[in-house]
Amino acid sequence: MCPTKQKMSNKTGQDEGEEQGFRRRLLSWFDENRRDLPWRYVDDPYAVWVSEIMLQQTRVTTVLDYYERWMKRFPTVEDLAEADLEEVLELWSGLGYYRRARHLHRAATTVVDEFDGELPQSVKGLKKLTGIGDYTAGAIASIAFGQVEPLVDGNVMRVIARYYAQDEDPKRGAGKRFVWDQAGKLVDPGRPGDFNQGLMELGSLVCTAKSPKCSECPLRRGCQGFACGDPTRFPPTATPTRQGPMRGRVCVIYRFSGGEAEFLLRRRPAEGLLAGLWEFPTVEVDGKSWPTLKDLRGWLSGEAETDQDRDLSKEFGEIEHVFSHRRLRVKVHQWDVSALHWPTLGKRWRWVSEAELSGVASSALMGKVKRLWTEQSEDRQQEIPVSQNG
Repeated sequence: MCPTKQKMSNKTGQDEGEEQGFRRRLLSWFDENRRDLPWRYVDDPYAVWVSEIMLQQTRVTTVLDYYERWMKRFPTVEDLAEADLEEVLELWSGLGYYRRARHLHRAATTVVDEFDGELPQSVKGLKKLTGIGDYTAGAIASIAFGQVEPLVDGNVMRVIARYYAQDEDPKRGAGKRFVWDQAGKLVDPGRPGDFNQGLMELGSLVCTAKSPKCSECPLRRGCQGFACGDPTRFPPTATPTRQGPMRGRVCVIYRFSGGEAEFLLRRRPAEGLLAGLWEFPTVEVDGKSWPTLKDLRGWLSGEAETDQDRDLSKEFGEIEHVFSHRRLRVKVHQWDVSALHWPTLGKRWRWVSEAELSGVASSALMGKVKRLWTEQSEDRQQEIPVSQNG
């Protein structure tokens, strides 16, 4: 049986002493257990901003290398603003959710052009920048500028929902308002940045989604979810977002030059799914009906001789790739054009060597296609004339 829920308020519920106890226990735990991460211990709002954008929906262990490379190439907001978007996307390649990189680049230009290279210090000012919402604004304001502002990410939602045994969805409506209100009342006025990082760290390391380590939690004494005997009941499990089906065809067009494979890539449009990224030529459609080979040939209109079309029919595998809102299955084709003359390419096309492929701004889907192509190397090698092998 759960205890009666307490709604934190200075008028009803927990008093100021309990709020202070919450802060003291959390900060003491954080001081002893904080991870040694490169964006901590730096007096640079830009570095905090970059790290928070990279950490959205991405594990810390994945972000570490990307962050180090990014800060080496773009150490200041001016460096980022002056960079070409293509280079920005290439450096982001593999981290996913590429809109984050485009928003960072656009916002950096705004900071340089309109704010003399200085990030706004207030939540209101920060939210005027592209790609910065409530959470990121709260993180930058509190961590970089010491503003007494709350932040709520998935970890913070979970900690607060469990501590108060909150059984409403914390991502919408009354549940969302409750979590943000509590986060605002709890944030430590003397160490707001450390407090907010401590809440996130606790959710990441101790108050985890499936197997919380309650015996190690500094907040266990007051946690109503723990008192209920089953903290994983909170927050309630959200109804999963339905991922609509998509079908597609991909063609790996390659040639051998000096014994090394080169691939023909196409850049996707500036808007829409995987905007601006390079890919093996792909066609995809919503639903469960496969696009035809004629659809696949459509993007080659004007780029190759029409009597070469028959070679696209060679299919060598199928891949599934899941986006946040789509589940895409693609049939993968290959076309060896080593013996063919290829016309001059437009701006959206380029040949890339196998060695260069990993540095191109591309999606995880393209990486899967490349791995599948590589797995077929033995069979394909038998088909290559001896003169091309050496």
